[in-house]
Amino acid sequence: MILDATRKHAEGLTLERLFGWQAGLFPRARGASSRTTVGAFRDDASGPMQVVSGRVDAPIVHYEAPPAGRLRDEMEHFITWFNGPPAIDGLVFAGIAHLWFVTIHPFDDGNGRIARAIADTALSRAEQSPFRYVSMTAQIAREKNAYYEHLERAQRGDLNVTPWLKWFLECYYRATQRSLETINNVPARSKFWSHAHEAGISARNKYVLERLLEDDWQGFLTTPKYAKLANVSLDTAQRDIADLALKQLIVRNPGGSKKTSYSLRSFDDWATP
Repeated sequence: MILDATRKHAEGLTLERLFGWQAGLFPRARGASSRTTVGAFRDDASGPMQVVSGRVDAPIVHYEAPPAGRLRDEMEHFITWFNGPPAIDGLVFAGIAHLWFVTIHPFDDGNGRIARAIADTALSRAEQSPFRYVSMTAQIAREKNAYYEHLERAQRGDLNVTPWLKWFLECYYRATQRSLETINNVPARSKFWSHAHEAGISARNKYVLERLLEDDWQGFLTTPKYAKLANVSLDTAQRDIADLALKQLIVRNPGGSKKTSYSLRSFDDWATP
């Protein structure tokens, strides 16, 4: 879906294309629920489309989408606007497109992911490039609580989308900073892995180090965490950690022996010529 959105950014949106994106998210052959309508508008057979949270017997309704009978008209209006010549800045256009689509909420499921793909289409079109070096999708995932908060405010307010756009642009800025950090770390990562392989790490060590380098890793490395990740005993995990520390790939954090933990060696060390 993302590749189609970015590589074919100049082709514009159609209902058929959006239906295809949504159907691709829920292929029936892979066991998608038969209660989810795929490749078509929602029908509201079970009641209005609502975004809710809280207890089943006392739900909190955050948003109620337009009724199913209005979806075709709403989507044709949106698509006509999206495919027309943009009269505003590309980033602002992408932010409005994201909010507008997810507010219509035309599908049973997958609306948020498709809204992010639509934003990527708009950004690729603005930059005249199929390559996305800045991932709004990843950044929104990191800031999902703030994302839902600002989305709800925009959908329940007085149609003033300026606060939403302010957050969207600031989120994009943080995404660019993240991308620049990743790019700047490429040489350091290369040196890190060269040193790791020269030091003779095992496949098990490599897997754990890769997990430590992932964006969603939280906290420090401990013996129990290592044992769970590598599916080994605590004794084996302790020996592996000691070996990685000896090879200067991880460093022990300050603290007592009862709270022993480790972090990756700073990339600043690897960036040094």
